[in-house]
Amino acid sequence: MLDVLFINPTLFKKESNIWQKIDSSFPSLGLASIAAYVRSKGFTVKIIDAPAEKISIEGFENYLRHNLENFRAKYVGFTSTTAAVKNAYEMAKIIKKVYPETIIVFGGAHCAALPAEVISQSTIDLVVCGEGEITMSEILAGLPLSEIKGLIYKKDGQVITNPARPRINNLDDLPYPAYDLLPMDKYYPAKGSYEKLPAISMLTSRGCPGRCTFCNKTLGTSMVFRSAKSLIEEIKMLQKEYGIKQIMFYDDTFTTYKDNVRKFCQMLLENKMDISWCCFSRVDFIDLDLLKLMKKSGCHQIMYGIESGNQDVLNSINKNIDMNLVKKIVQLTKQAKIDVRGAFMIGNPIETKETVLETLRFAIELNPEIAIFNITTPYPGTQMFDEAKSHDLIMTYDWDDYDLSKPVMKLPHITQDEISNLYHYCYKKYYFRPKYILMRLKRLFTHPAEIKSAVDSLNAVFSFLKN
Repeated sequence: MLDVLFINPTLFKKESNIWQKIDSSFPSLGLASIAAYVRSKGFTVKIIDAPAEKISIEGFENYLRHNLENFRAKYVGFTSTTAAVKNAYEMAKIIKKVYPETIIVFGGAHCAALPAEVISQSTIDLVVCGEGEITMSEILAGLPLSEIKGLIYKKDGQVITNPARPRINNLDDLPYPAYDLLPMDKYYPAKGSYEKLPAISMLTSRGCPGRCTFCNKTLGTSMVFRSAKSLIEEIKMLQKEYGIKQIMFYDDTFTTYKDNVRKFCQMLLENKMDISWCCFSRVDFIDLDLLKLMKKSGCHQIMYGIESGNQDVLNSINKNIDMNLVKKIVQLTKQAKIDVRGAFMIGNPIETKETVLETLRFAIELNPEIAIFNITTPYPGTQMFDEAKSHDLIMTYDWDDYDLSKPVMKLPHITQDEISNLYHYCYKKYYFRPKYILMRLKRLFTHPAEIKSAVDSLNAVFSFLKN
């Protein structure tokens, strides 16, 4: 008898989505953190990572009956991103069919944004809003539901919403994610993002300093950080237990707290740790000295959210960066011999065909080693979603379409077909340039360790453009 089974729901990407070709498989670190926390409180736990295990919706019932023949658990907890929430709903129905007495709990970003939608599902009993470690442990401990902060539940046909759960202020108090409950041999990074294998993802903070209109802010705007010592100890464990050689830091802005990053880099060097790593950052939270130290300690790639090559578009989405600063930081990053992965958005609210082409030209001018173009998607929980909904600009609430590859928002100056066509056009024009091809060929000779990653990334783009 398990106390709780946690499920990361199935997520399948469409052929029309570049991410279906770039591909990656990493655990839900939030779910693994909750699993580790409730286990530390004495509860028995299991995790099913459906994307990693390649479990389809059609095969989920058979998986339960054959792989968990003796399974019984009072609670089943699902995490839910917007893009995967419909699959999570379907899997919850199957759980109720196979184990009708099970209490189903949902948490995650979609729950925080649209809790009323989630709790309205007939198979869902409880919804956790906000950080789930303490809330889930109190559920398992049998506290009266009315006393559990951050919880939404049903009682006598009514939906009860409890007061919000306060944020966790010291992330070092949490145990490491429950890696031992995960299929660690089935995780791999996105093509073009790694230097060494095997690789795994990590988080060093919660929150983001930005106020961009397209980012989820349901947790608020404050940030909390793990100590450098905690990060070093976790990496040592990952190296020892799983042979990890590459860390993918998935924080929205890894370099927000520069002093902590410096200390982390210095500790990597002092401990002579042979680890390669990459991260996400903003151009307004980095400098040359920090870049040099990051490179020295093993950082080989940084992804910057550049978003647009038009300053008015950047201002409209509250990105709060200057294009001249973008040019400067990209140049400094290259000077530090760190690869740049530039992330760009097309189809922002004031976008025109010309501004999209300006973004393409800006990307070509910057010439990052990897350029990613996504279609702007107003996710629930963002200012952009709220504004688009209030002006009746949302074209579909089919969450399967919220995958960064399909327009879901009406725009006044550009059609959905134009955006979709430009989505493919940007990739073709960026990657089929002689200058870019020569740059990548040169890298193959000067950085032989990156050959597989580079070839895989180019093959992914070419395969995507064929469709």
